[in-house]
Amino acid sequence: MIQDEGSSSSVTSSPLQNFSNMPLHPAAAAAASPTQPWLLRELRSDERGLCLIHLLLNCAAAAAAGRLDAANAALEHIASLAAPDGDAMQRVAASFAEALARRALRAWPGLCRALLLPRAAPTPAEFAAARRHFLDLCPFLRLAGAAANQSILEAMESEKIVHVIDLGGADATQWLELLHLLAARPEGPPHLRLTAVHEHKDVLTQTAMVLTKEAERLDVPFQFNPVVCRLDALDVESLRVKTGEALAITSSLQLHILLASDDDSAAAVGKDKDRRSPESGLSPSTSRADAFLGALWGLSPKVMVVTEQEASHNAPALTERFVEALNYYAALFDCLEVVAARGSVERARVERWMLGEQIKNIVACDGAERRERHERLERWARRMEGAGFGRVPLSYYALLQARRVAQGLGCDGFKVREEKGSFFLCWQDRALFSVSSWRGRRFD
Repeated sequence: MIQDEGSSSSVTSSPLQNFSNMPLHPAAAAAASPTQPWLLRELRSDERGLCLIHLLLNCAAAAAAGRLDAANAALEHIASLAAPDGDAMQRVAASFAEALARRALRAWPGLCRALLLPRAAPTPAEFAAARRHFLDLCPFLRLAGAAANQSILEAMESEKIVHVIDLGGADATQWLELLHLLAARPEGPPHLRLTAVHEHKDVLTQTAMVLTKEAERLDVPFQFNPVVCRLDALDVESLRVKTGEALAITSSLQLHILLASDDDSAAAVGKDKDRRSPESGLSPSTSRADAFLGALWGLSPKVMVVTEQEASHNAPALTERFVEALNYYAALFDCLEVVAARGSVERARVERWMLGEQIKNIVACDGAERRERHERLERWARRMEGAGFGRVPLSYYALLQARRVAQGLGCDGFKVREEKGSFFLCWQDRALFSVSSWRGRRFD
Protein backbone atom coordinates (compact mmCIF):
# COMPACT_ATOMS: atom_id res chain seq x y z
CA MET A 1 0.00 0.00 0.00
CA ILE A 2 1.13 3.54 -0.73
CA GLN A 3 0.05 6.44 1.42
CA ASP A 4 1.12 10.06 1.57
CA GLU A 5 3.12 10.82 4.65
CA GLY A 6 0.88 12.08 7.40
CA SER A 7 -2.33 10.83 5.82
CA SER A 8 -4.39 7.97 7.18
CA SER A 9 -6.03 5.19 5.25
CA SER A 10 -9.50 5.98 4.03
CA VAL A 11 -10.42 2.40 4.89
CA THR A 12 -10.45 3.26 8.57
CA SER A 13 -10.91 7.01 8.86
CA SER A 14 -12.54 8.57 5.82
CA PRO A 15 -16.27 9.28 5.63
CA LEU A 16 -16.01 7.99 2.08
CA GLN A 17 -15.59 4.42 3.32
CA ASN A 18 -18.79 4.64 5.34
CA PHE A 19 -20.51 6.41 2.45
CA SER A 20 -19.47 3.85 -0.17
CA ASN A 21 -20.99 1.07 1.93
CA MET A 22 -24.06 3.07 2.96
CA PRO A 23 -27.24 2.61 0.90
CA LEU A 24 -28.47 6.01 -0.23
CA HIS A 25 -31.77 6.83 -1.84
CA PRO A 26 -32.91 9.67 -4.11
CA ALA A 27 -35.19 10.91 -1.31
CA ALA A 28 -32.08 11.73 0.70
CA ALA A 29 -31.38 14.58 -1.67
CA ALA A 30 -34.51 16.41 -0.64
CA ALA A 31 -33.68 16.11 3.05
CA ALA A 32 -30.10 17.35 2.66
CA SER A 33 -29.45 21.04 3.31
CA PRO A 34 -26.32 22.90 2.09
CA THR A 35 -23.91 24.23 4.68
CA GLN A 36 -23.67 28.00 4.85
CA PRO A 37 -20.89 29.11 2.46
CA TRP A 38 -18.96 31.04 5.12
CA LEU A 39 -18.59 27.85 7.16
CA LEU A 40 -17.24 25.66 4.36
CA ARG A 41 -13.58 26.53 4.96
CA GLU A 42 -13.85 25.60 8.66
CA LEU A 43 -15.09 22.03 8.22
CA ARG A 44 -13.12 19.02 9.40
CA SER A 45 -12.37 16.30 6.83
CA ASP A 46 -15.28 14.09 7.88
CA GLU A 47 -17.68 17.02 8.01
CA ARG A 48 -16.51 18.17 4.60
CA GLY A 49 -17.14 14.71 3.17
CA LEU A 50 -20.70 14.56 4.48
CA CYS A 51 -21.37 18.09 3.29
CA LEU A 52 -20.15 17.19 -0.20
CA ILE A 53 -22.48 14.21 -0.29
CA HIS A 54 -25.46 16.37 0.61
CA LEU A 55 -24.50 19.08 -1.88
CA LEU A 56 -24.06 16.58 -4.69
CA LEU A 57 -27.42 14.99 -4.01
CA ASN A 58 -29.11 18.40 -3.90
CA CYS A 59 -27.40 19.41 -7.12
CA ALA A 60 -28.46 16.21 -8.90
CA ALA A 61 -32.06 16.64 -7.76
CA ALA A 62 -32.07 20.25 -8.95
CA ALA A 63 -30.54 19.34 -12.31
CA ALA A 64 -33.08 16.54 -12.82
CA ALA A 65 -35.93 18.93 -12.08
CA GLY A 66 -34.55 21.61 -14.40
CA ARG A 67 -33.91 24.03 -11.52
CA LEU A 68 -30.62 25.30 -12.89
CA ASP A 69 -30.32 28.22 -10.45
CA ALA A 70 -30.40 25.78 -7.53
CA ALA A 71 -27.96 23.44 -9.31
CA ASN A 72 -25.63 26.36 -9.92
CA ALA A 73 -25.76 27.40 -6.25
CA ALA A 74 -24.92 23.86 -5.13
CA LEU A 75 -22.05 23.64 -7.64
CA GLU A 76 -20.65 26.91 -6.28
CA HIS A 77 -20.48 25.41 -2.79
CA ILE A 78 -19.08 22.12 -4.11
CA ALA A 79 -16.30 23.99 -5.94
CA SER A 80 -15.07 25.44 -2.65
CA LEU A 81 -14.85 21.97 -1.08
CA ALA A 82 -13.95 19.52 -3.87
CA ALA A 83 -10.45 19.12 -5.29
CA PRO A 84 -9.13 16.73 -7.97
CA ASP A 85 -5.92 16.30 -5.95
CA GLY A 86 -7.45 16.13 -2.46
CA ASP A 87 -8.69 13.17 -0.43
CA ALA A 88 -10.89 10.49 -1.95
CA MET A 89 -14.18 12.27 -1.21
CA GLN A 90 -12.90 15.55 -2.64
CA ARG A 91 -11.73 13.77 -5.79
CA VAL A 92 -14.92 11.87 -6.46
CA ALA A 93 -16.93 15.03 -5.75
CA ALA A 94 -14.84 16.95 -8.29
CA SER A 95 -15.61 14.35 -10.96
CA PHE A 96 -19.34 14.33 -10.25
CA ALA A 97 -19.47 18.12 -10.06
CA GLU A 98 -17.92 18.39 -13.52
CA ALA A 99 -20.44 15.88 -14.85
CA LEU A 100 -23.35 17.81 -13.32
CA ALA A 101 -22.02 21.09 -14.73
CA ARG A 102 -21.82 19.53 -18.18
CA ARG A 103 -25.40 18.33 -17.87
CA ALA A 104 -26.58 21.80 -16.84
CA LEU A 105 -24.77 23.39 -19.78
CA ARG A 106 -26.65 21.17 -22.21
CA ALA A 107 -29.59 23.55 -21.76
CA TRP A 108 -27.53 26.06 -23.78
CA PRO A 109 -26.09 24.07 -26.72
CA GLY A 110 -24.00 26.92 -28.10
CA LEU A 111 -22.44 27.70 -24.74
CA CYS A 112 -21.90 24.00 -24.13
CA ARG A 113 -20.03 23.48 -27.41
CA ALA A 114 -17.92 26.60 -26.98
CA LEU A 115 -16.81 25.70 -23.48
CA LEU A 116 -16.43 21.95 -23.78
CA LEU A 117 -14.87 21.52 -27.24
CA PRO A 118 -11.37 22.47 -26.03
CA ARG A 119 -11.65 19.85 -23.30
CA ALA A 120 -11.56 16.87 -25.58
CA ALA A 121 -12.06 13.30 -24.47
CA PRO A 122 -8.87 11.31 -23.86
CA THR A 123 -7.09 10.01 -26.93
CA PRO A 124 -6.98 6.23 -27.51
CA ALA A 125 -3.37 6.26 -26.24
CA GLU A 126 -4.37 8.15 -23.09
CA PHE A 127 -7.29 5.84 -22.40
CA ALA A 128 -5.09 2.78 -22.97
CA ALA A 129 -2.55 4.21 -20.51
CA ALA A 130 -5.28 4.85 -17.93
CA ARG A 131 -6.58 1.29 -18.30
CA ARG A 132 -3.06 -0.12 -17.81
CA HIS A 133 -2.64 1.99 -14.68
CA PHE A 134 -6.01 0.77 -13.41
CA LEU A 135 -4.95 -2.83 -13.97
CA ASP A 136 -1.79 -2.18 -11.96
CA LEU A 137 -3.34 -0.18 -9.12
CA CYS A 138 -6.70 -1.96 -8.76
CA PRO A 139 -6.28 -5.47 -10.18
CA PHE A 140 -9.99 -6.30 -10.51
CA LEU A 141 -9.71 -6.83 -14.25
CA ARG A 142 -6.56 -8.92 -13.88
CA LEU A 143 -8.48 -11.22 -11.54
CA ALA A 144 -11.33 -11.34 -14.06
CA GLY A 145 -8.89 -12.14 -16.88
CA ALA A 146 -7.33 -14.94 -14.86
CA ALA A 147 -10.77 -16.46 -14.22
CA ALA A 148 -11.62 -16.20 -17.92
CA ASN A 149 -8.36 -17.88 -18.93
CA GLN A 150 -8.94 -20.74 -16.51
CA SER A 151 -12.45 -21.25 -17.94
CA ILE A 152 -11.05 -21.29 -21.48
CA LEU A 153 -8.30 -23.73 -20.50
CA GLU A 154 -10.80 -26.14 -18.93
CA ALA A 155 -13.29 -25.89 -21.81
CA MET A 156 -10.58 -26.43 -24.44
CA GLU A 157 -8.96 -29.50 -22.91
CA SER A 158 -7.64 -31.78 -25.70
CA GLU A 159 -8.83 -29.40 -28.45
CA LYS A 160 -6.38 -29.07 -31.36
CA ILE A 161 -7.66 -25.82 -32.89
CA VAL A 162 -8.87 -23.07 -30.53
CA HIS A 163 -10.44 -19.79 -31.61
CA VAL A 164 -10.84 -17.07 -28.96
CA ILE A 165 -12.93 -13.98 -29.72
CA ASP A 166 -12.10 -10.99 -27.53
CA LEU A 167 -14.92 -8.44 -27.48
CA GLY A 168 -13.31 -6.56 -24.62
CA GLY A 169 -10.61 -4.30 -25.99
CA ALA A 170 -7.60 -6.45 -26.86
CA ASP A 171 -5.82 -6.50 -23.50
CA ALA A 172 -2.49 -8.11 -24.33
CA THR A 173 -1.74 -8.99 -20.69
CA GLN A 174 -4.58 -11.49 -20.42
CA TRP A 175 -3.69 -13.22 -23.68
CA LEU A 176 -0.01 -13.43 -22.80
CA GLU A 177 -1.07 -15.41 -19.74
CA LEU A 178 -3.29 -17.66 -21.86
CA LEU A 179 -0.39 -18.35 -24.23
CA HIS A 180 1.68 -19.55 -21.27
CA LEU A 181 -1.16 -21.73 -19.98
CA LEU A 182 -1.67 -23.36 -23.38
CA ALA A 183 2.06 -23.85 -23.88
CA ALA A 184 2.18 -25.80 -20.60
CA ARG A 185 -0.59 -28.27 -21.53
CA PRO A 186 0.55 -31.88 -21.08
CA GLU A 187 -0.74 -32.75 -24.56
CA GLY A 188 0.98 -29.73 -26.07
CA PRO A 189 -0.44 -26.38 -27.19
CA PRO A 190 -3.27 -26.14 -29.71
CA HIS A 191 -3.27 -23.92 -32.74
CA LEU A 192 -4.61 -20.65 -31.27
CA ARG A 193 -6.48 -18.08 -33.31
CA LEU A 194 -7.34 -14.86 -31.50
CA THR A 195 -9.88 -12.45 -32.97
CA ALA A 196 -9.82 -9.09 -31.18
CA VAL A 197 -12.44 -6.38 -31.67
CA HIS A 198 -11.49 -2.75 -31.07
CA GLU A 199 -12.46 0.54 -32.67
CA HIS A 200 -8.84 1.77 -32.91
CA LYS A 201 -6.46 0.04 -35.32
CA ASP A 202 -3.32 1.17 -33.48
CA VAL A 203 -4.37 -0.68 -30.32
CA LEU A 204 -4.91 -3.90 -32.28
CA THR A 205 -1.58 -3.51 -34.12
CA GLN A 206 0.33 -3.13 -30.86
CA THR A 207 -1.46 -6.12 -29.32
CA ALA A 208 -0.71 -8.26 -32.37
CA MET A 209 3.02 -7.44 -32.22
CA VAL A 210 3.32 -8.34 -28.54
CA LEU A 211 1.38 -11.60 -28.79
CA THR A 212 2.99 -12.81 -32.03
CA LYS A 213 6.45 -12.34 -30.57
CA GLU A 214 5.61 -14.24 -27.40
CA ALA A 215 3.85 -17.05 -29.29
CA GLU A 216 6.97 -17.55 -31.40
CA ARG A 217 9.12 -17.68 -28.26
CA LEU A 218 6.80 -20.28 -26.67
CA ASP A 219 6.44 -22.23 -29.94
CA VAL A 220 2.63 -21.93 -29.86
CA PRO A 221 1.00 -21.90 -33.33
CA PHE A 222 -0.73 -18.52 -33.36
CA GLN A 223 -2.80 -16.34 -35.65
CA PHE A 224 -4.14 -12.87 -34.83
CA ASN A 225 -7.29 -11.61 -36.53
CA PRO A 226 -7.95 -7.87 -35.89
CA VAL A 227 -11.46 -6.47 -36.35
CA VAL A 228 -11.51 -2.67 -36.34
CA CYS A 229 -15.04 -1.83 -35.31
CA ARG A 230 -17.18 -0.51 -32.49
CA LEU A 231 -19.02 -3.29 -30.74
CA ASP A 232 -22.45 -1.77 -31.40
CA ALA A 233 -21.68 -1.79 -35.15
CA LEU A 234 -20.13 -5.25 -35.27
CA ASP A 235 -21.31 -7.76 -37.86
CA VAL A 236 -20.89 -11.21 -36.30
CA GLU A 237 -19.96 -12.59 -39.74
CA SER A 238 -16.74 -10.52 -39.63
CA LEU A 239 -15.51 -12.72 -36.76
CA ARG A 240 -14.84 -15.46 -39.33
CA VAL A 241 -15.60 -18.51 -37.23
CA LYS A 242 -14.61 -21.67 -39.08
CA THR A 243 -15.96 -25.20 -38.97
CA GLY A 244 -13.83 -27.54 -36.89
CA GLU A 245 -12.42 -25.03 -34.42
CA ALA A 246 -13.40 -24.88 -30.75
CA LEU A 247 -14.72 -21.41 -29.97
CA ALA A 248 -14.44 -19.31 -26.81
CA ILE A 249 -15.77 -15.75 -26.43
CA THR A 250 -14.82 -13.17 -23.80
CA SER A 251 -16.26 -9.75 -23.11
CA SER A 252 -14.73 -7.42 -20.54
CA LEU A 253 -16.82 -4.32 -19.71
CA GLN A 254 -18.27 -4.15 -23.24
CA LEU A 255 -21.77 -5.63 -23.52
CA HIS A 256 -23.47 -2.76 -21.69
CA ILE A 257 -22.57 -0.45 -24.60
CA LEU A 258 -25.17 -2.29 -26.70
CA LEU A 259 -27.96 -1.05 -24.45
CA ALA A 260 -27.52 2.52 -25.73
CA SER A 261 -29.03 1.59 -29.10
CA ASP A 262 -32.34 0.77 -27.40
CA ASP A 263 -33.16 4.45 -26.97
CA ASP A 264 -32.71 5.07 -30.68
CA SER A 265 -34.87 2.06 -31.51
CA ALA A 266 -37.61 3.24 -29.17
CA ALA A 267 -37.59 6.72 -30.68
CA ALA A 268 -37.65 5.38 -34.23
CA VAL A 269 -40.70 3.21 -33.78
CA GLY A 270 -42.46 5.42 -31.23
CA LYS A 271 -42.61 2.87 -28.45
CA ASP A 272 -44.83 3.87 -25.58
CA LYS A 273 -43.73 3.90 -21.95
CA ASP A 274 -45.56 0.67 -21.18
CA ARG A 275 -43.05 -1.19 -23.35
CA ARG A 276 -40.01 0.27 -21.56
CA SER A 277 -38.22 -1.63 -18.85
CA PRO A 278 -36.87 0.16 -15.75
CA GLU A 279 -33.28 -0.01 -16.96
CA SER A 280 -32.89 -1.04 -20.56
CA GLY A 281 -35.29 1.33 -22.29
CA LEU A 282 -37.06 -1.53 -24.14
CA SER A 283 -38.39 -4.87 -23.11
CA PRO A 284 -35.62 -7.50 -23.18
CA SER A 285 -37.20 -9.28 -26.14
CA THR A 286 -36.58 -6.31 -28.43
CA SER A 287 -33.18 -5.00 -27.27
CA ARG A 288 -30.04 -4.81 -29.40
CA ALA A 289 -28.12 -6.64 -26.68
CA ASP A 290 -30.44 -9.64 -26.90
CA ALA A 291 -30.15 -9.80 -30.68
CA PHE A 292 -26.36 -9.65 -30.44
CA LEU A 293 -26.21 -12.36 -27.77
CA GLY A 294 -28.45 -14.53 -29.90
CA ALA A 295 -26.05 -14.10 -32.83
CA LEU A 296 -23.13 -15.09 -30.60
CA TRP A 297 -25.00 -18.19 -29.44
CA GLY A 298 -25.44 -19.08 -33.10
CA LEU A 299 -21.64 -19.33 -33.39
CA SER A 300 -21.76 -22.34 -31.00
CA PRO A 301 -19.14 -21.24 -28.45
CA LYS A 302 -18.01 -23.88 -25.98
CA VAL A 303 -17.61 -21.14 -23.38
CA MET A 304 -18.36 -17.43 -23.09
CA VAL A 305 -17.00 -15.41 -20.15
CA VAL A 306 -18.60 -12.06 -19.34
CA THR A 307 -17.15 -9.41 -17.03
CA GLU A 308 -19.32 -6.39 -16.25
CA GLN A 309 -19.58 -3.65 -13.67
CA GLU A 310 -21.77 -4.87 -10.83
CA ALA A 311 -23.86 -1.72 -10.75
CA SER A 312 -27.19 -0.31 -11.88
CA HIS A 313 -26.33 2.81 -13.89
CA ASN A 314 -29.01 2.49 -16.55
CA ALA A 315 -32.10 3.92 -14.87
CA PRO A 316 -33.99 6.48 -16.96
CA ALA A 317 -34.27 8.89 -14.00
CA LEU A 318 -31.12 10.95 -13.39
CA THR A 319 -31.44 10.98 -9.61
CA GLU A 320 -31.71 7.19 -9.42
CA ARG A 321 -28.64 6.44 -11.49
CA PHE A 322 -26.76 9.38 -9.91
CA VAL A 323 -27.14 7.93 -6.40
CA GLU A 324 -26.13 4.47 -7.60
CA ALA A 325 -23.11 5.88 -9.45
CA LEU A 326 -22.05 8.00 -6.48
CA ASN A 327 -22.05 4.91 -4.25
CA TYR A 328 -20.19 2.83 -6.85
CA TYR A 329 -17.47 5.29 -7.77
CA ALA A 330 -17.00 6.32 -4.14
CA ALA A 331 -15.80 2.76 -3.52
CA LEU A 332 -13.42 2.86 -6.50
CA PHE A 333 -11.97 6.24 -5.47
CA ASP A 334 -11.62 4.91 -1.93
CA CYS A 335 -9.66 1.94 -3.30
CA LEU A 336 -7.32 4.31 -5.15
CA GLU A 337 -6.87 6.36 -1.97
CA VAL A 338 -5.47 3.28 -0.26
CA VAL A 339 -3.27 1.86 -3.01
CA ALA A 340 -1.79 5.04 -4.51
CA ALA A 341 -0.29 8.28 -3.23
CA ARG A 342 -2.36 11.42 -3.72
CA GLY A 343 0.32 12.89 -5.96
CA SER A 344 0.53 9.78 -8.16
CA VAL A 345 0.45 10.58 -11.87
CA GLU A 346 -0.93 7.11 -12.60
CA ARG A 347 -3.77 7.58 -10.13
CA ALA A 348 -4.65 10.97 -11.62
CA ARG A 349 -4.82 9.44 -15.10
CA VAL A 350 -7.15 6.67 -13.94
CA GLU A 351 -9.42 9.13 -12.16
CA ARG A 352 -9.51 11.61 -15.04
CA TRP A 353 -9.27 9.56 -18.23
CA MET A 354 -11.09 6.40 -17.18
CA LEU A 355 -13.36 6.80 -14.15
CA GLY A 356 -14.02 10.50 -14.75
CA GLU A 357 -15.09 9.86 -18.35
CA GLN A 358 -17.45 7.11 -17.21
CA ILE A 359 -19.01 9.41 -14.60
CA LYS A 360 -19.50 12.19 -17.16
CA ASN A 361 -21.19 9.78 -19.54
CA ILE A 362 -23.54 8.37 -16.89
CA VAL A 363 -24.54 11.77 -15.49
CA ALA A 364 -24.29 14.25 -18.36
CA CYS A 365 -25.46 12.21 -21.36
CA ASP A 366 -28.81 10.85 -22.51
CA GLY A 367 -30.06 8.80 -25.43
CA ALA A 368 -27.58 6.95 -27.61
CA GLU A 369 -24.74 9.16 -26.29
CA ARG A 370 -25.03 7.48 -22.88
CA ARG A 371 -22.97 4.36 -23.49
CA GLU A 372 -21.99 3.52 -19.89
CA ARG A 373 -25.20 1.62 -19.08
CA HIS A 374 -23.93 -0.78 -16.44
CA GLU A 375 -26.33 -3.41 -15.11
CA ARG A 376 -26.04 -6.07 -12.44
CA LEU A 377 -25.33 -9.74 -13.12
CA GLU A 378 -28.92 -10.79 -12.41
CA ARG A 379 -30.09 -8.80 -15.44
CA TRP A 380 -27.26 -10.06 -17.66
CA ALA A 381 -28.08 -13.61 -16.55
CA ARG A 382 -31.66 -13.21 -17.80
CA ARG A 383 -30.36 -11.90 -21.13
CA MET A 384 -27.84 -14.73 -21.51
CA GLU A 385 -30.42 -17.38 -20.69
CA GLY A 386 -32.94 -15.74 -23.02
CA ALA A 387 -30.40 -15.98 -25.84
CA GLY A 388 -29.97 -19.72 -25.20
CA PHE A 389 -26.87 -19.81 -23.02
CA GLY A 390 -26.60 -21.97 -19.93
CA ARG A 391 -24.55 -20.97 -16.89
CA VAL A 392 -21.25 -22.78 -16.30
CA PRO A 393 -19.97 -22.51 -12.72
CA LEU A 394 -16.48 -21.07 -12.55
CA SER A 395 -14.21 -23.75 -11.13
CA TYR A 396 -13.13 -24.03 -7.52
CA TYR A 397 -9.55 -23.97 -8.76
CA ALA A 398 -10.18 -20.61 -10.44
CA LEU A 399 -11.64 -19.28 -7.18
CA LEU A 400 -8.59 -20.43 -5.21
CA GLN A 401 -6.32 -18.80 -7.79
CA ALA A 402 -8.19 -15.51 -7.66
CA ARG A 403 -8.28 -15.43 -3.87
CA ARG A 404 -4.60 -16.28 -3.67
CA VAL A 405 -3.77 -13.39 -5.96
CA ALA A 406 -6.04 -11.04 -4.01
CA GLN A 407 -4.45 -12.05 -0.71
CA GLY A 408 -0.98 -11.48 -2.15
CA LEU A 409 -1.67 -7.85 -3.01
CA GLY A 410 -0.75 -6.61 0.46
CA CYS A 411 -4.15 -4.97 1.00
CA ASP A 412 -7.08 -6.50 2.87
CA GLY A 413 -9.58 -4.50 0.84
CA PHE A 414 -9.52 -6.71 -2.28
CA LYS A 415 -11.88 -9.67 -1.97
CA VAL A 416 -13.34 -12.35 -4.25
CA ARG A 417 -16.81 -13.67 -3.46
CA GLU A 418 -18.37 -16.71 -5.12
CA GLU A 419 -22.13 -16.93 -5.55
CA LYS A 420 -24.02 -19.47 -7.67
CA GLY A 421 -20.91 -20.27 -9.68
CA SER A 422 -20.04 -16.66 -10.53
CA PHE A 423 -17.38 -14.42 -9.03
CA PHE A 424 -17.88 -10.97 -7.56
CA LEU A 425 -14.74 -8.85 -7.28
CA CYS A 426 -15.08 -6.59 -4.27
CA TRP A 427 -13.50 -3.63 -2.55
CA GLN A 428 -14.14 -4.25 1.14
CA ASP A 429 -17.69 -5.68 1.17
CA ARG A 430 -18.95 -3.94 -1.97
CA ALA A 431 -19.04 -5.96 -5.19
CA LEU A 432 -17.70 -3.83 -8.06
CA PHE A 433 -17.36 -6.34 -10.94
CA SER A 434 -18.98 -9.66 -11.79
CA VAL A 435 -17.46 -12.55 -13.75
CA SER A 436 -19.76 -15.23 -15.15
CA SER A 437 -19.23 -18.18 -17.50
CA TRP A 438 -21.71 -19.53 -20.07
CA ARG A 439 -22.05 -22.10 -22.85
CA GLY A 440 -24.56 -22.89 -25.54
CA ARG A 441 -27.19 -25.38 -24.45
CA ARG A 442 -26.23 -27.60 -27.37
CA PHE A 443 -23.08 -28.45 -25.35
CA ASP A 444 -25.02 -29.43 -22.20
